[in-house]
Amino acid sequence: MEWPDYISYTSLFPSFLSEKTVNSPSFDGHSPVWNILDPESTNSLKKQLAQLVQDLSAMETANRANITIDETKGRVIIDPSAIVEPSTHFIGPCYIGPEAIIRHGAYIRENSWICSGALVGHCSEIKHSILLPGSKAPHFNYVGDSILGKGVNLGAGVKLSNLRNDGGEVFLRIGEERIASGLRKFGAVLGEDTQLGCNAVTNPGTVLGSRSTVWPNTTVTGIHSEKSIHR
Repeated sequence: MEWPDYISYTSLFPSFLSEKTVNSPSFDGHSPVWNILDPESTNSLKKQLAQLVQDLSAMETANRANITIDETKGRVIIDPSAIVEPSTHFIGPCYIGPEAIIRHGAYIRENSWICSGALVGHCSEIKHSILLPGSKAPHFNYVGDSILGKGVNLGAGVKLSNLRNDGGEVFLRIGEERIASGLRKFGAVLGEDTQLGCNAVTNPGTVLGSRSTVWPNTTVTGIHSEKSIHR
């Protein structure tokens, strides 16, 4: 399958290379961008995060008031400049970057990579996902096995569903084609500056090109080009 240019990581995340920030993941330009979500990939999020946590192992375990940390599976690395509010819970391995904001009641699960300036808000849950610099999951969101580009904002109650009801392999839909992803768990890849309205839902295997818009209370499926509008 020859994938369209608009779903390459350089099209989905155009500022990623020009505004390279400290401790950011890397993407394989020769594979579909969601390949990073495959734990068996040589460039997987899981493997990259394990290396990052090892590289930063000298950093002291976070000792902040009224937060809880589970490091039975790996270290939790929180940059000293990150803002972490009380009553948040972290499961390692995970990484919270410089000036990231983790608000009250957030739940950060294993293999979450929260880049610099990203925001996880009240009662939002992140699992095996990447929030690239400046992306936001601010209110009652679920982000599983997903990638959020810079400037992405999830409205209150947005859910990025990552598992089919029957537990089977996630298929990608592009036009009339239905293509196997090779992944059992795959949420969404949201290009830069994509905006999702309140209570929107993406079905497993959704890819939205940069600057796309999803209206409130809308369910989205499939692969879509940049500036797409869903209502």
